[in-house]
Amino acid sequence: MTQAPLYRSFLNQAQIDAEYNPVIGLDDPAQYGRHYAEQSRLARERLRCVLGIPFGPTLAETLNIFPAEQPNAPVFVFIHGGYWRALSSKDFSCVALGLQARGITTVVVNYALAPSVSIDEITRQARASLAWVLRHIGEYGGDPERVAIGGHSAGGHLAAMALQTRWAEDYGLPADPFKAAVLVSGLFDLQPLRYSFLQPQIQLDDGVIRRNSPLFGVRPCSTPTLITWGADETAEFARQSSTFHEAWAAQGNTATLQALPGANHYSAIYGFEQADSPLCEWVARQLGLDP
Repeated sequence: MTQAPLYRSFLNQAQIDAEYNPVIGLDDPAQYGRHYAEQSRLARERLRCVLGIPFGPTLAETLNIFPAEQPNAPVFVFIHGGYWRALSSKDFSCVALGLQARGITTVVVNYALAPSVSIDEITRQARASLAWVLRHIGEYGGDPERVAIGGHSAGGHLAAMALQTRWAEDYGLPADPFKAAVLVSGLFDLQPLRYSFLQPQIQLDDGVIRRNSPLFGVRPCSTPTLITWGADETAEFARQSSTFHEAWAAQGNTATLQALPGANHYSAIYGFEQADSPLCEWVARQLGLDP
């Protein structure tokens, strides 16, 4: 009897893990964690920053803000990855290095992790953090009328969920409050992860997948979006991005689809550390700054 696939053409967990576990095939996976930690330490030492600002009622709901030197600066909010169950905002202070040098106030979001909380709750926290920024970033020298968002991996998923939020109905904010969005190596269809090594921690079921897969809820949205991933990533990460791009464009939305040459899943966000990188230049241009 022919075995039914778990997801698309994948017959077992090993096949899915080979596509969705980014450490497989890397000679020294720990080097990327070391890189993030060192560059983030440098960012906190060299840049003006305000750390651990609460945006919600739980201890995990905090923001780190790296204000630009000039007042009323445009803003970029970054949501970190870690497959919803690892890492913190402290590990990604590094993204402020290139952005702050471009005159962009940078905010890095922290949130509670699975399995202590569900992906539903993590999505709620990400949305709450962005609502807080839109309402309060002026107190830290940022311009609430020029806010862009972005995220990496699970953070790319959360940023995409933010684009699908009913900001006017649920938060009393403009319907499309963001000037731009950058989705790096995002997860837009959560179905395959139900059959992956992650399932014991992220605990997906049909309802969680339906509510939290950005691919299934694309709406018309005026926010220009960069959908990108490392060119050296697996075929599934490339497919996740290209499939979401198709659905996004089908709603009449504006998006750029672009693989980052020479980058893997972890190095795909290194460009945020370099002011002259394509990532920083794209964000700066969307926020009205000179390239």
